[in-house]
Amino acid sequence: MKTFPSLSNLAQRVRPHVRAKVPFKVGIYGTDPRWSNEDLDPVPVKAQTWGGIDYWAYWTSDMLAPPLAATVSTVMSLGFTARETIPIVFFGFMICSIVVTLTGKMGAQYHVAYPVIIRASFGMYGSYPAIIIRAFVAMMWTAILCVQAGGFLQNCIEAIWPGFKTFPNHLPADAGIDSAGLLCFFLYWILQTLLSIMPIHKLRLLFLAKAIIVPPTFMALFLWAVIVTKGGGELVTGKMALTTPMGPAYSALTGLNVIIGLFSSMAVNMPDFGRFSRNHLRGPHQYFALPIIGTLGALTPIFVTSAHSHIWGEFEWYMPAVIAKFDSRAAKFFVGASFILATIGNQIAAGSFPFSNDISGLAPQYINIFRGTLLISIFCVISTPWNIIRAASGLLSFLSGYSCLMGPLAGIIVTDYYILRGGKLDIHELYNGTPAGKYWYTGGFNLRAFVAFVVGFAPTMPGFARAIAGAGKVNVGAAWKVYTFAWLFGFMAASGAYWGICTYISSLGGSLCEEAVLPPHVEDVLVGVDDDGSAAQVDVEKAVRVVEKEEG
Repeated sequence: MKTFPSLSNLAQRVRPHVRAKVPFKVGIYGTDPRWSNEDLDPVPVKAQTWGGIDYWAYWTSDMLAPPLAATVSTVMSLGFTARETIPIVFFGFMICSIVVTLTGKMGAQYHVAYPVIIRASFGMYGSYPAIIIRAFVAMMWTAILCVQAGGFLQNCIEAIWPGFKTFPNHLPADAGIDSAGLLCFFLYWILQTLLSIMPIHKLRLLFLAKAIIVPPTFMALFLWAVIVTKGGGELVTGKMALTTPMGPAYSALTGLNVIIGLFSSMAVNMPDFGRFSRNHLRGPHQYFALPIIGTLGALTPIFVTSAHSHIWGEFEWYMPAVIAKFDSRAAKFFVGASFILATIGNQIAAGSFPFSNDISGLAPQYINIFRGTLLISIFCVISTPWNIIRAASGLLSFLSGYSCLMGPLAGIIVTDYYILRGGKLDIHELYNGTPAGKYWYTGGFNLRAFVAFVVGFAPTMPGFARAIAGAGKVNVGAAWKVYTFAWLFGFMAASGAYWGICTYISSLGGSLCEEAVLPPHVEDVLVGVDDDGSAAQVDVEKAVRVVEKEEG
């Protein structure tokens, strides 16, 4: 029978977290824990367990969530109907899926996470800015999702206690949120923080519940929207009516950029998940996951947005606002609760955990995953994310804005690994933080990569400034047009610049490898378990046979 821990045991657990430095040990690939520790070393053979079905299950769980609904509805806010939105969604995810698959295979080959694989491209210390860029995006998404989940919690509370709709508001009109919304935000924030600081392997039941409950909720909403509109409604069967002065072509590019932006962060940090692969992500199946699951999942927000316009006569992109208008209190509660569950799982798996894991690699002697989780939780409050999503245009600017950063980053990583190195890295040198290291470059920085990043990033800045300030407040001439396809431009420009610099101006030279030096892989040596529970080594041929049999 479990008992509550004693005060001495509690003190022992809390004590390491109140010290300036946290306990950490050097890993097996180096002498400096800054570069090699338990969180950064290659995934051990016994943990290389993910197969094709696991990755499809992950994408199903990650995509059927409020961020997809908000992003698709935001694209429709440009004036598109289903006829234009569905192709934009499909091709956006198809483009993103190419890069997601390529970067995922990097992690699957070397079984290391994004903060390690990026060292080859940007240098040992140069990897820090790349990590910070990705971490910032994770922080912003986590904060935005806190606001949305607070709205879902408000839906649930109003379904149980309808009187909560008249909760007195003591905040000014320009605050971006009312008192009831702020209260629900903090209630959800507490729940999300408590769950996030738990070890992720202990949240298996949470993710299992999400995988079971959320997809049927998406399907139920889709069927409801089809039934009440008798086939789809005006935003499904009607004609396009643009709400921006950009014209159809640049509006479509903006929508494409927003869809790519949804998973542009995952396009660079897919090694975080690919490293668990037991078969190097073999086969093309991974490529099809995003466009198929994403496009099918997008049908729900498309039809629900159309149903809202059909019933209530106005466009509404914000899902909590749609749910709030449901007549059925039971439907309002269960849909809200399901979306809360979806948001928590999405925040932990794609937000707080990757952020904490990456940020702990910057200063492992001071930051561990626990402290990283607390940092991102505090950021969720001080960033006042409700001001970002008070309108669809705010989310549109955010999604397009960080695409300016993610595109060049992805272009450099892919070009460096596949075109210039042929996929050949030295796993030991990725942990060598001395001037003699293969990936030390100049003072720990690969300046070629940073020049290429500026080439891909700088031309999108005028358009970004125009989007933030407002179309009529900043005159940037025709430069705003590049911003409408910021991710694609950044990817191609940075990729081309990096290839040109390394080919014609400054060769990568000593950082190139004639042969890849790999960590142990499950197909080389598989750890089995004997009848007595002890570990047993299985020969290579048997390991391959077992893996192939499990893959079907």
